[in-house]
Formats: sequence, C-alpha cells, structure tokens
Amino acid sequence: MSQVQLSFDDRLKQLPTLGMGISTEFGALSAPNSLDVQRLKRELPLCAEVLEVGVEVAKGIDSDTLQWVAESCPTTYHFLDINLAEPSDFDQLWLEGVREIISQINPAWLCGDAGLWHHGPRAEEHMLLLPPILSRDSAYAFADGIIQLREETGLEVFPENPPGHVFVGPLHLLDFFAIVLDRADTGMLLDAAHLTIYQDFKGLPVTTGLSSFPLDRVIELHMAGGSVKRSGELTFIEDDHSPVILPGTWEIYETIASSLVELRAVIFECERNRFEDCEATLRSLRHQLDHKLPQNSSWFRRSNEFTSIR
Repeated sequence: MSQVQLSFDDRLKQLPTLGMGISTEFGALSAPNSLDVQRLKRELPLCAEVLEVGVEVAKGIDSDTLQWVAESCPTTYHFLDINLAEPSDFDQLWLEGVREIISQINPAWLCGDAGLWHHGPRAEEHMLLLPPILSRDSAYAFADGIIQLREETGLEVFPENPPGHVFVGPLHLLDFFAIVLDRADTGMLLDAAHLTIYQDFKGLPVTTGLSSFPLDRVIELHMAGGSVKRSGELTFIEDDHSPVILPGTWEIYETIASSLVELRAVIFECERNRFEDCEATLRSLRHQLDHKLPQNSSWFRRSNEFTSIR
C-alpha cells in the first residue's frame, strides 16, 4: 500500500517531530533589519530547530534557505501560490516546479494558507491572499485539492487558517476546517494569530469553537505578533508579524496547549525583525512550549530528556 493510501493515523506515525523554528520567504532573511538566523542558531538553538520556507515556484529558493539546507537543518515547505480549491491550479508546469523545490530543500511536509493566493491566472501582478468562503461546498473543494497535492508530491499537506478582515459564509472558521480535515483525512497547521484576527472580526471570544475542534489533528502551530490598527471608526488587527504576541493569541495557546498531543512543529513568524527585538518572545515561547505541552505528546516523545531555555 502506498503512503498516500494509508489512513492519516498510520501516516502520522511516520512524521518527524521538528521542534521550534522560524519562517522565511524569498529574500526575507537578507532584507534590512531582518532576523540574523545564524546568530539565532548560535544563541538560541532550541528556537532554531526548523525553518519554514515560504515558496512561490516562480521565485524559487534564495541563498539563505540553501545555506540552511546545506547545514542539514530541517525544513517545511509553505506554499504561497496555490488555490487548493481550483483544479486548474494544478498544472503540470507548476507541479514540476514544486517537485524540483522539494528535491532542493527536502521538506518534512507541505503546508500553507487555505485561501485564494491569486485572482485569475497565476502571475506576479495577481498575487494576494483572501480567506476561503466558509461553506461546506467550499470546504469539500479545499479538501479535494489537499488530497490531490498529497498524491502529486507524496508528502503530507496541512492547510492553514488564513488571515483576513472580511469573511463570508455560514460556517465558523474552525467548523469549516474541521470539515476539511475530515474529508481530506489530514492534519492542520493552526495559526493562533490568524485565529485571533478572525475571532476579533466576528466579535467573539478568542477561544470560541476550540472546545469542539479536533486539536489532536493540529500538527503544526504558528505564533506571531500583530498590531491593533485604526482607520476612521474601524479598529482591526494587522497580521504584521511584529515581535510582540498579542494577549488573545497567548490565550489561544494557553487554552489548547494541553490538547496538542500530536504537535510536531511550532513556528514563530518574526523573520523581518532584528534578533534583539525578537529574543525575549522567542525565549518566552520556547519556555511555554516546554512547560505547557502535555508530557505524552509527540513534542516530548522524540526524546527522553529535553532542555528548556530559562
């Protein structure tokens, strides 16, 4: 039986636990005032165990990522250019590019925001990110795209709840993704910062819907900073990946941590900030992971001993 024909529970047994890391995309780590990833690896190695590589196939992989890979450090592949719900997006030229990048960075899995990455044909001037329509039919379409990409690559594909300031459709965001996970028989990348933005938009407590969500399907967790912005009478949260994690995002983590039994990776999205600005949050997040995640989780099963940053 091929890997993709196995049930998710069986496939899950073969997934590595990667630990804590940061994200990047083409040119991010070499931009002015960006994170010094080599310094991060030297001074906070337990915060630099994995690199999430944001990928647009048309741009390829930058030198910072290639250096990371050359040092035999783990990666994940975060797609930035596929509308999973649109079958026409799975063209052979794009798929060939995906396979080539997979061969370059050897990711543990693929993941990315399950939304609209481009409008019309895939082209630089059409790139954007909009949330999905929160309906059952839309969830089925995204799930079918996840299955197809998994079959095309032989790797797990974990959808991420995207950010947004306008959401349409009858379903709560978490109910939508519960349908996606069930139909695609897969796990999820839960972005706590994005969920904070959604709950704020809906005027809901930040933990709404989490008690009934299949948290044992959360394989990867994203934490990131955000900023409260005002435009006229409108107040909203900007997903700006600033170094300070908002209280609502911390509350989500505190609420779900004890249920994250299959968590394999945690990414702090902070690459466009200086090390000095990120250090305190990186240390705090690692401390929270080592002290709040359950002892019977994959996080701790990878080793009988672990060291916390204090």
